[in-house]
Amino acid sequence: MTRVSQYLTLAAGSAVVLLAAAKSAAAPELNACTRTTHISHGGEDGHRDLGAGRVMYRVWWSQEGTYSDYIVAECAAGRALVTRAAEERMRARLPFDRTPAVTRVLERHAQRDPIFFDLDRLADDLAHTGRDTRIEMPQVEPCACAAVYPQAGAAWTPYAETAQ
Repeated sequence: MTRVSQYLTLAAGSAVVLLAAAKSAAAPELNACTRTTHISHGGEDGHRDLGAGRVMYRVWWSQEGTYSDYIVAECAAGRALVTRAAEERMRARLPFDRTPAVTRVLERHAQRDPIFFDLDRLADDLAHTGRDTRIEMPQVEPCACAAVYPQAGAAWTPYAETAQ
């Protein structure tokens, strides 16, 4: 290998390292993910790292009705489970608050060894506890994934490009 090709190889390797460092440096801290997403009436909180590339958080809304959804995201796969724990005056159905039961199921699954943690099993366990439970493929990276697993590699729009 000539000296010029050695320098080019070193420069290319340095560029990759700098690019990775820049992406990590742009990642938010997990506690910074608690935020108001809609002025005074919507937001996210309770962000947690569940380990093995998974995070959990709550999304809330409180304008002319309220709801509270819990989300468990698999950062590398780009999948997320969403379940409604509480709702009042959002739809033409009776209000409900199943938060204690939903959080018990979520905690039970969060305590499992990551090998046994599965979104489909969690969805099955929440089927009669939470409401509107579903697994979806979000288009935008959750803040908690950007904070804890910035190199996860899911095919979604990076959080940094959507953060305000």
